Amino acid sequence: MNSHTSPKLKLHKSGPNFSKIALGFWRLHEWDLNRARLTEYIEGALVLGVTTFDHADIYGSYGNEERFGKVLKENPDLRNKMELVSKCGICLTTDNRPHHIVQHYNTTSKYIRDSVERSLRNLGTDYLDLILIHRPDPLMDAGEIADIFSLLIEEEKILHVGVSNFTTSQFDLLQSKMDPPLVTNQVECSLLHLDPIYDGTFDQAQINNYSPMIWSPFAGGDLFTGKSQRAVKVREVCQKLSQKYKTTIDQIALAWLFYLPCNVQAIAGTGKLDRLRSAVESTSIQLDRQDWYRLLEASNGHPVP
Repeated sequence: MNSHTSPKLKLHKSGPNFSKIALGFWRLHEWDLNRARLTEYIEGALVLGVTTFDHADIYGSYGNEERFGKVLKENPDLRNKMELVSKCGICLTTDNRPHHIVQHYNTTSKYIRDSVERSLRNLGTDYLDLILIHRPDPLMDAGEIADIFSLLIEEEKILHVGVSNFTTSQFDLLQSKMDPPLVTNQVECSLLHLDPIYDGTFDQAQINNYSPMIWSPFAGGDLFTGKSQRAVKVREVCQKLSQKYKTTIDQIALAWLFYLPCNVQAIAGTGKLDRLRSAVESTSIQLDRQDWYRLLEASNGHPVP
C-alpha cells in the first residue's frame, strides 16, 4: 500500500468497501470552487484513494448534492470510481422549503423515499452506496423505516443502510425490525468529544462488527484554535507528539482515532487537497499505546483510574 493512498475498509461484513478517509461535502457551498475546479478536486481525491463521498440532502440548504451532481453528469465515468453516501430525515426551515414551518425530523416512509429519489436525481446517479437516517426522530416508527429501507434495497436504489447520531438503544430498536444490517452509525468523535468511547457506541460497533463513520474529527477546528483549558492542553500534547513522530497535529489527532479497535472511518470536511492529503497520510501513523493514553489524559484532565 502506498502511504499516500487511503486504505480501504469494510464497514460491515456485508459491505460496503469504503476508503478509510471519506470526503464530506457539508460545506461545499463555502469552498468557492467553480465546476471545473470542483471536478479537479474530486479527481484529485480519487487519486489519493479517497473514494467515499459523504453527502446529506440538507447540506448547503438542500443545494450541495446538486452542485456535486452536475460534475457527475458531465463526467459519468467518475461514478464507478466512488461510493456515494447520503442522509435524510432532517427538515430545515429555508427559503426553498417554505412548507417547513418549524425545524423538525421526518422519518416516514414517504419522506425517506422522496428524499432518496431526490438525492439520486440531484447527484446524477441511479443508486446510493449507503443511506443514513441523519438524526434519531422521537416520532420514529422503526418498523416503517425498516420496510422502506428493505423496499429501496430491493429496487436497487440503495445498496446499504445505516444511521447517524443514534444512541445504542435507538440503533438496536431499528435493527430489531430489519433483516438488512445497519452497516454503520455515523457519530461525532474527536480528542475533544469522547462520548462514543464511554456511552457504549463503540462497544456496540465491536459487538455488531461494523465500523463507525466519524464526523468532526477535529472538533470543528477547536483542536487547532480553541481557547478552553481542555483544548489548549490537548493541543500541547499533540504538538509534542507531532515532533516525536515527525508529523503534524492534525495527523496525530486522526492517528489517535484510528487506534480505536472499532476500526473507524474519518470524514474530512475540507475543500483543500493538501489537507486531504495530510489526512490520508495519517492512516500510516502507528501511535505508541502510552502516547494514545497521554492524549486521553490530556482530554479528560486526569489520568485513568
